[in-house]
Amino acid sequence: MGKDNKKIVKKLKPAKLVKATKKEVVKAVKTERKTKNRKEAVKKELEPIVLQAPRGMKDILPEDQPYWEQTRRVTEKLARDYGFSRIDTPLVEFSNLFNRSIGDGTDVVEKELYSFTTKGGDKVALRPEMTAGVARAYIQHGMNVLGKPVKLFSTGHVYRHDRPQEGRQREFYQINYEAFGEQDPILDAQMIQVATRVVQSLGIKAVQIQVNSIGCPVCRKDYKDLLVSYLESKSNKLCVDCKRRLDVNPLRVLDCKEDKCSQVAASAPQSVDHLCEECRVHFKNLLEYLDELDLPYTINPRLVRGLDYYTKTVFEIWSGSEEGRKSALGGGGRYDGLVKLLGGEATPAIGFALGAERLIIEMKRVQAKSYKGLKPKIFLAQLGEMAKKKSLRLFSELEKNGILVAESFGRGSLKSQLRVANRLGVEMTLILGQKEALDGTVIIKNMISGEQETVSSAKLIDLVKRKLKNDNVVVYHDNHDNH
Repeated sequence: MGKDNKKIVKKLKPAKLVKATKKEVVKAVKTERKTKNRKEAVKKELEPIVLQAPRGMKDILPEDQPYWEQTRRVTEKLARDYGFSRIDTPLVEFSNLFNRSIGDGTDVVEKELYSFTTKGGDKVALRPEMTAGVARAYIQHGMNVLGKPVKLFSTGHVYRHDRPQEGRQREFYQINYEAFGEQDPILDAQMIQVATRVVQSLGIKAVQIQVNSIGCPVCRKDYKDLLVSYLESKSNKLCVDCKRRLDVNPLRVLDCKEDKCSQVAASAPQSVDHLCEECRVHFKNLLEYLDELDLPYTINPRLVRGLDYYTKTVFEIWSGSEEGRKSALGGGGRYDGLVKLLGGEATPAIGFALGAERLIIEMKRVQAKSYKGLKPKIFLAQLGEMAKKKSLRLFSELEKNGILVAESFGRGSLKSQLRVANRLGVEMTLILGQKEALDGTVIIKNMISGEQETVSSAKLIDLVKRKLKNDNVVVYHDNHDNH
C-alpha cells in the first residue's frame, strides 16, 4: 500500500478499519483524492489573473506603431546604405558570455542581469545588450575570413532588471550597428556619422555628440592608478556604490549621477591627458575626421560608458540644444579586445546602439513625422451567404494584384458596410450580392459621384487598376512571386 493510501486509511475509525474490506479501502482512497483535487482546482480558480504587463515592460499599442514603423524603416535603410548586413542572435545566451565581456564589476552584471538555470542545468541569461552576442556569433561562424570590415546590423529586445524610468524600461528595444576588423579611426568617424544620420533622419534635428578616449590596456593601467589615488583621497565624498567601484571599476565613478560624486569627478584626472602615443594619434585623427564631416561634437572627459570591453573611442548621441532639454539617445565605442577575450583572434571592432523607445519619445516631443501607410481606395461590400463566400476569394485576388482593399465582412447590412466605406474615404466600393454571386459579376460604385456599373468578375482586376491612381497599386514583394 502506498504512503498516501496509508494516510487515508488511518483516517478511518479504528473499529471500521478492522472490518474494512480491500474494496472499501480503495473507494476511500479515490474519494479522498477527488476531494483533494477539487480543493486544488478551486484554489487555482480563485487565484486572480493580474491583467497588466510585468513591472518595467510595456505593450506597444496600435496608435504607437507608426513611430515604430518609421524607426524600423529609417534604421534598416541606413544600414543598407552604409553596407551593413543584418544578423539576428538569440535573446538568451550563456551567462558567462556577459560576465566575461561586460565585466563582473559592472552594474549590468552585478545588479541588472536576468540570469537563471534551465531545466537542463545550463546557466543562461536574457541579453542585457547585443554586442556580446554578435561578437560570439562572429567567432562561432568564422566571419574573420570575410572581407574587412565586417559590418553587422541587428535590432531586438534586451533586458535589464533596473529601476524603470522614462525611455528605459526593464524590457527595451535596441538598434545595433557593429563593424569588425578595422582599426583606422576613419571607421570610428563613420559610425558616429551613421548614428547621427539615424537620429536626424527620424526628424530629431538638434543633435549633440559627446566623445572621449579612455585609452588602451597599456596606457589605461597607469591612468587607473592615478585616478584611484585621487578618488581615494576624496572617498569620504563618494556615494556607497562609488566607494565599492574604487576596487572593481573606478572609471564608473566618473559618470555617477549623484551630485557629490559629480563634484569629485569634475576635478579628477582626465584620460585624454594620459594616452599613449598610439591612442593619442588615434583620437587626434578621429577629431579631424569629425571636423571634416561638420559633425557637432564636444569632448566629454567624464564619458567612459558602462561596460568593461570599451577601449579608445567612446561616444554618446544626445538630442536637444546646448541650452534646452537634452536626452541621451544612445552611444558606443571601440572594443578592440572583445573578440580575443571571448576566444577569437585579435580583432579591432567598434559599434553603437540606439534605444528605440528613447528615439520615439524624442520624435513625439519634437513632433517629428511618423510613418504614413498607404490608405485603401477600394472597399469590398457583400450581401448574402453566397456573396460572403465569394467575397473572400475576390479579396484575395485583389490583394495578390497589389490592390489595397478595405472590408467589413462581419457587418450584415449593405447600409452599415457603406457607412464604413464613407468613413474610410474610399474612391469606390465593389458590391457583391446574391444576384452578382450567381451571375459572376460585381457592381462598382463610385463613392464621389454615386454612379454604378456592373462588370464581369473576370475583367474586374484590370478595370480596377485602370480606374485607380497608380499610387494605390503597390508591389509587396520586389522580384518575388506574390503569396
